[in-house]
Amino acid sequence: MDAQFAIAGRDFVISVTDKGVMNSILKMKKNQDKTCQLSSHTFMSVSGEPGDTSNFSEYIQGNVKLYSVRNSQDLSPSETANFIRGELADALRSRSPSHVNLLVAGYDRGSGEAALYWIDYLSAMAKVPFAAHGYCGYFLYAVMDREYTQDITLDGAKALVKKCFEVLKTRFVIDFSDYTIKVVDRDGTRELRQDEL
Repeated sequence: MDAQFAIAGRDFVISVTDKGVMNSILKMKKNQDKTCQLSSHTFMSVSGEPGDTSNFSEYIQGNVKLYSVRNSQDLSPSETANFIRGELADALRSRSPSHVNLLVAGYDRGSGEAALYWIDYLSAMAKVPFAAHGYCGYFLYAVMDREYTQDITLDGAKALVKKCFEVLKTRFVIDFSDYTIKVVDRDGTRELRQDEL
């Protein structure tokens, strides 16, 4: 029962994840940050089984950091997403697959462009302009498809996120009370409050 979505512009990505941890009909936690900082300009948001999400996030974060220490440079968002996809594919073929869905957001300082990658638990990956995981996708893809434009600005994306919140409040049976909202652009990653949208 996770809500996870993101919107990419030419030079930014804004990502939203709910803070609740649920199992069946129980809400176990309401302040969990489901994002994982991989480098100064790349992060991922994770949804899925609670144990798998924390283990897989820590594993990826540690390996991406190890690469940057060994090679004195960070992986680009594209390289990071492909590494994650490869690790999920390897796990899928083992006896301990990870049931995690990810959105990888980043800003490539070399090309000056932002990128958003959608990755599911079967290790399918796509570079997309907007994405969602979880039941919220049933509602939000229609809104994002209608409102998204190729030249969307950060303010336009913030307005679109507010529309997505309204749709979730109006139509979705679960009331997500709080969200983690992060933006990555040329200045790095920063977190926004809901009242800053």
